[in-house]
Amino acid sequence: MNADIIKYLSTNNNLVESLVFLSENVTGKIVFSTSFGIEDQVITNAIFKNQLNNIEVFTLDTGRLFSETYDVWYKTEARYDKKIKTYYPDALLLENYINENGINAFYDSPELRKECCHVRKVVPLQRALQGAEVWITGLRAEHSPNRTGLDIVQWDASNQLYKFNPLLHWTGEQVREEVETKRIPYNLLHDKGFVSIGCQPCTRAISEGEDFRAGRWWWETGSKKECGLHK
Repeated sequence: MNADIIKYLSTNNNLVESLVFLSENVTGKIVFSTSFGIEDQVITNAIFKNQLNNIEVFTLDTGRLFSETYDVWYKTEARYDKKIKTYYPDALLLENYINENGINAFYDSPELRKECCHVRKVVPLQRALQGAEVWITGLRAEHSPNRTGLDIVQWDASNQLYKFNPLLHWTGEQVREEVETKRIPYNLLHDKGFVSIGCQPCTRAISEGEDFRAGRWWWETGSKKECGLHK
């Protein structure tokens, strides 16, 4: 991406206008990763409703998703009459991890939990991002102290591409209002106290006043609660 595109995307607060501009001005491969959380549903709606067909929407099926996540996945494809490309963990890597460590080894140590994330999420993501110039994400700064220093457009040296975080400075209230106003399908776990929705049982609902990340890997203390997708 050239400097003019980066400047436009970094200063235009209109989601649809930014995505249309990106679609029309970047000739390389553009991908959007959805985990079917409420932020991702807002972006998916903008892409599919505006027929931005050169933006590939994909997801990572770790094999341990909540049934509610599969429900909203099904409803989303039906609503927009679009298919979402799916990437799964490498079967041999996953078999080896489980055979060596056990089915729920992620409880045993932060290192084994991170290895599970690596096998189920990071390796499939690397395949999904192969050849991409721009990776659109649903990251919001509110979700983690580690994200407050992010830019709306940033160079991702690990994956050798640009990341575009169009909802970075949106509030939770803005996201919810967008979903309600446009009647966008969303994961019903959000109505049960889930802020972040990932694998089961690695995410849980949080209580009022708890930190946003308290529902992630809730049995761990003192570890950096990230999975490695966004370094």
